[in-house]
Amino acid sequence: MKTMFRLMICCCCTVPAFAQEMTGLARIREHAKSKRVSSYDRSGDNNDNVQHIKSGEKRVIFDVKGAGIIQHIWFTMGPEPDKLSRNDVIISMYWDGNDYPSVQSPIGPFFGQGWNDSYLFTSAPLAATPVNGMGLVSYFAMPFANGARIEIENQSASEIRTLYFYIDYLEMKELPPQTGRFHAWYNHQLTAAEDSVENEHWMFGPGKPNKTGSNNYVIADIKGKGHFAGVNYYVHSPTPYWYGEGDDMIFIDGDERPTLHGTGTEDYFNTSWGAPDKPYASPYFGYAKVNGEKGFLGRTHIYRFHIQDPVCFDTSFRFTIEHGSMNVLTLDLASVAYWYQAKASRIPAIPDAAARKPRPLIGPADIHRWRNEWRKSKGNDPALWGN
Repeated sequence: MKTMFRLMICCCCTVPAFAQEMTGLARIREHAKSKRVSSYDRSGDNNDNVQHIKSGEKRVIFDVKGAGIIQHIWFTMGPEPDKLSRNDVIISMYWDGNDYPSVQSPIGPFFGQGWNDSYLFTSAPLAATPVNGMGLVSYFAMPFANGARIEIENQSASEIRTLYFYIDYLEMKELPPQTGRFHAWYNHQLTAAEDSVENEHWMFGPGKPNKTGSNNYVIADIKGKGHFAGVNYYVHSPTPYWYGEGDDMIFIDGDERPTLHGTGTEDYFNTSWGAPDKPYASPYFGYAKVNGEKGFLGRTHIYRFHIQDPVCFDTSFRFTIEHGSMNVLTLDLASVAYWYQAKASRIPAIPDAAARKPRPLIGPADIHRWRNEWRKSKGNDPALWGN
């Protein structure tokens, strides 16, 4: 059993974790018992949910002592996203008796539902299931040696009328050696173009080289020892121009220049030559949502999980990505990073509800209004074309 868990969650394993799942499934576990905490109706009736979590209220839904590993989580809630924003329902997880969370995120983005949109999402560790992405699923291993607590906070203006959940875990006498603790952190930022000019593809002259990652969007900033396990990345572009020329820059163990330097956003996410026009899914990477407007205008959800290739660090890890080539684009960006550390650590505070609020969609009608203002500024000559 110890060998199996070490393969699953230790850093830089010599045997791929996913390839060992079926072999590991054949091993008989010792000193372990499957347990569950769920929202079932204790009266024996069919009201199998937690009800009436008011605006501003926190509710503890999982509080277990001792050692174990959470293996599976499923949530659904009502009312639907158009009445209850999944961007304003916060999930926090506390390990080993700590009074600070090692996991904190809006529940939608954590499980792969950006901006409070609702759509299907499929990957190995996380999913949003039918109907319309309303079922939220995690298979991330979440170990604890001295207790675990999961809390839901309603920061929306609406009541959570019903919350259904399963949290399945393995109760153990003790964790195997070298078992890390699961962490997750949400970030959100409206980025600003360098020099206030959206100069993608050098449209308005030479760019300003970025060798140090200055002003990059931050996906994760971690102190300690562990390995990075992946990211859900949410891009809202207000322009039809391609947003994906921004390089990923990863700084490990205090390196001043990127330890790992990529060649563009789509390259880090294992795609090529721009974003696809249809969603696609694989166990470790994909486009769960693509925009439906002209060019790259609109909202995109990309994901990559480092299950086969965890990114290891001894003292620190900082994952950043450019917003456009050399940080020249204004983008509404959000992300949830997932990683394991040698001990349960404090994560940075997440942005508050006002800072998390998604920007409104821009469509062809808005672009037409801008064109009308341009024509007026040029004297309204009916022959004006635009380029």
